[in-house]
Amino acid sequence: MKEKTEERIIRSDFSEIMQKSYVDYAMSVIVSRALPDIRDGLKPVQRRTLYDMHELAIHYDKPYRKSARIVGDTMGKYHPHGDSSIYESLVVMTQDFKKGLPLVDGHGNFGSIEGDGAAAMRYTEARLQRVTQEEFLADLDKDVVDFVPNFDETEKEPSVLPVRLPNFLINGSEGIAVGMVTSTPPHNLGEVVDAVKAYMKDDSLTSTQLMKYVQGPDFPTGGIVTNKDDLAAIYETGSGRIRIRGRVEIEKLKGGRQQLVVTEIPYTMIGAGIGKFLSDVYALVETKKTTDITDISNQSSKDGIRIVIELRKNADTDNLLALLYKKTRLEDTFSVNMLAIANGRPETLSLRESIEQFLDFQFEICTRKYQTLLRKEQEKAEIQEGLMRAVDIIDLIIEILRGSKNVKQARACLTSGITEGIRFKTKKAEKEASRLNFTEAQATAILEMRLYRLIGLELTALIEEHEKTLKNIAEYQDILENHDSMSRVIIRELDHIKKTYARPRRTTIENAAAVVYEEKKPEAMEVVLLIDRFGYARTIDTATFERNKEAALAENRYIINCMNDGRVCIFTDTGRLHFAKMADIPFGKFRDKAVPLDNFTGYDSTQENIIHICSLESILESKLVFVTESGLVKLVSGKEFESTRRTIAASKLAEDDKLIAVFDASSYNQLVLQSENGQFIRFALSEISEMKKTAAGVRGINLSAADKLTAAYPLSSSIPCSIRYKEKELLLNRIKLSGRGGKGTKVRV
Repeated sequence: MKEKTEERIIRSDFSEIMQKSYVDYAMSVIVSRALPDIRDGLKPVQRRTLYDMHELAIHYDKPYRKSARIVGDTMGKYHPHGDSSIYESLVVMTQDFKKGLPLVDGHGNFGSIEGDGAAAMRYTEARLQRVTQEEFLADLDKDVVDFVPNFDETEKEPSVLPVRLPNFLINGSEGIAVGMVTSTPPHNLGEVVDAVKAYMKDDSLTSTQLMKYVQGPDFPTGGIVTNKDDLAAIYETGSGRIRIRGRVEIEKLKGGRQQLVVTEIPYTMIGAGIGKFLSDVYALVETKKTTDITDISNQSSKDGIRIVIELRKNADTDNLLALLYKKTRLEDTFSVNMLAIANGRPETLSLRESIEQFLDFQFEICTRKYQTLLRKEQEKAEIQEGLMRAVDIIDLIIEILRGSKNVKQARACLTSGITEGIRFKTKKAEKEASRLNFTEAQATAILEMRLYRLIGLELTALIEEHEKTLKNIAEYQDILENHDSMSRVIIRELDHIKKTYARPRRTTIENAAAVVYEEKKPEAMEVVLLIDRFGYARTIDTATFERNKEAALAENRYIINCMNDGRVCIFTDTGRLHFAKMADIPFGKFRDKAVPLDNFTGYDSTQENIIHICSLESILESKLVFVTESGLVKLVSGKEFESTRRTIAASKLAEDDKLIAVFDASSYNQLVLQSENGQFIRFALSEISEMKKTAAGVRGINLSAADKLTAAYPLSSSIPCSIRYKEKELLLNRIKLSGRGGKGTKVRV
């Protein structure tokens, strides 16, 4: 009879469950997906891909294999997170413009420095690089790292690769986890190896002292690091910003002309950044920020970067270079955050800590490697000693074998001297057999020994092999028992790596002065700003406007006279004021292309509507009248709107209210307000109090709940003003003059 189990209900706050689940998810992403391990410098997807290629025997001296095979096998065995992430990782490991030391040898289209994507995995092929095979995967058979079950526990995979070089520093890393990001620049292999060796000899060295060997980042794209003095703080803390410039050469042409040639780009410009740089230079020419550039062309090829900027004669190259550094990505910053998984948790590491963690790992794998080698040599020595001893008494061994009924009986005699059941020719032989004490391994080797081992030369070879084995045992024991001996082994391996794979530094490290660009101010002149009904703006000179006045009036919503070195105020119905520099607005011929106001102001044509535009200079000594849809009015001094910001709040509005009119009060003394239901009110501007721009305003007209203001008309009492109302003319001066805040007059025409 089954026992009835009690049902237990565990009550828990939903927020606690969500918090715990999110933390578990975050740690999974951080440790298992996004961040590299400080020991081998690899993310899990990279480690699994390389291990799978090793398992498939796709070695550097073997034929290439289809990338799709590698990706499919990796996904099926080790990394069940989609083929795109595996292939993207494989592609990056082949790209010598992203990795200082590529780990995969790609065959086919694996993308370009200009941002071209790799071909589909079914078209490309790959194999391991020699350095990957020899320095990343070579000792996996020597129990140097732990193997763990894969996702479905059908395979085993290494928890970390036994990498013998500081890959985290050499190749760098980039990744975004949950709430954290890693961004480590690549470094020069030879310099990093020298720093590791120096630290092994003196572990009191600080990160700053280690910079005697590691000058700074060494980007595959070259370039120039311009803030050398900041690097010490960056390597001490593991975070900071590196300023990098492209390398530009000045080439002289015939006729006294010159051209700028970009031969190396900042690391951050890889990919779409090159196209963005070209378009930014085009924009500088179009907006007339510079007139020194006559043409730009990208002549880059497989031989390297070559972006040519042709200049007009007598161009100021120094000032133009400063402009390019300031306004384009020819000078950029690389954010450093040397974050990696260390001791099972994410840590931001300094240069010294990175090297220390790497060396701890090297001593660990070296210890495990030589423990395995020592054990194998000791087992080999045991068998060799047994065989040599057996050769000396080979006649007795043969007599035991011939006299035994089975292998078990012979083995028992060899290991324990048990002679019962074995036929011996003499009592002396039986007595000698009873004294035998071979080990199990030796007995097995003797039983499996072939007769050719009795040849004299073979016996000599066995003795020499045994002497070599004993020498290896002594060497391995010395390495395991003596820290200095193990250090020499690690240094010897590092020297070999440096000699085989090191290359000259590509990136120059220096202190460069901050860019100073002297913008040539245009000669001050009066221009006419034209803004059409779609919000596209351009400026023309006054003479051009006079010649095309009729067309300008017909085609444009706003026509404003202003100075070309001034600013324009754009008031919108949301109560915001946007400023536009006249220098940013295209200047040219009457039919030249206009540019949307959105491009050079904070104005968003999809969220707000323009209700008034004027030059800033024209309102500084004036007072502005503001009118809202709910019937509020106020008077504000123009000086309130002086600001260096692009956008400010021009008026305080209720949540459901909006501005319907803003105008200069200088030439008027009265105001007429018109509501949607046909209510009109006329009153003197002197009744409106002057307020701050942050004030809400005072009541201009008392509207019914369903009514709202639709228009406001400024008047001069001495000048007649009329509007079209219900298809008829309405003279505003005839509306009854009353006080502010009344209900107004219902107009019927």
